[in-house]
Amino acid sequence: MKLSKVFTAQTYWVNENSVTLQAPAPVSLAHQQRIWALGAALHQRSGITEIVPGMNNLTVQFDEAQVDGEALMQELQAGWKSINVTAQAGRVIEIPVCYDGEYGPDLGDIAAHTGLTPEEVVRLHSEAEYTVFFIGFQPGFAYLGGMPEQLTTPRRASPRQAVPAGSVAIGGAQTGVYPKTSPGGWQILGHTDVVLFDPTRDKPSLWMPGDRVKFVAVEVCHA
Repeated sequence: MKLSKVFTAQTYWVNENSVTLQAPAPVSLAHQQRIWALGAALHQRSGITEIVPGMNNLTVQFDEAQVDGEALMQELQAGWKSINVTAQAGRVIEIPVCYDGEYGPDLGDIAAHTGLTPEEVVRLHSEAEYTVFFIGFQPGFAYLGGMPEQLTTPRRASPRQAVPAGSVAIGGAQTGVYPKTSPGGWQILGHTDVVLFDPTRDKPSLWMPGDRVKFVAVEVCHA
């Protein structure tokens, strides 16, 4: 799959052995798929030590003895324009969510901000299909694209010192799930018992970039 028009990407140094390719705004699934394809192509490249896809960007770390950073940046820019992108089917992962007030303390605030009822917030949030754009912030935390624009809600004015693991939340134009208890300022609208990251599993992270996610409203949670 090729973009009908490929806008220019920018590259810059991160440090002496890392460079970043920054895709043009706005963030989109098409751009993210191009970033994944570039990263996958680099896995076979000698001298590359780490490849980190981010939201609308790709950071590449390399061995200075084997790779010229300036040449790598030119290679990334050329690849951005020319690489063939094969659409990834991705797995469909269902996440059961309790959306009621006990588990979603900010559901009312989200409804008030968006002008929707709490029931409409839940319906829109659970009807959408999301795509895992990349993993970051915490092990197993997925940055998800595809949230309905009507649900966009700013972060809390005062972040919580401890957001419980499994909290399903909205931050700006994104939604996500906290894998571990941590400080956080996203608006919590529900809870899931699904374990998103377990280092003892063969694949510790539940999901990977390209996977598709559905939140399913359920009545019972056991947290």
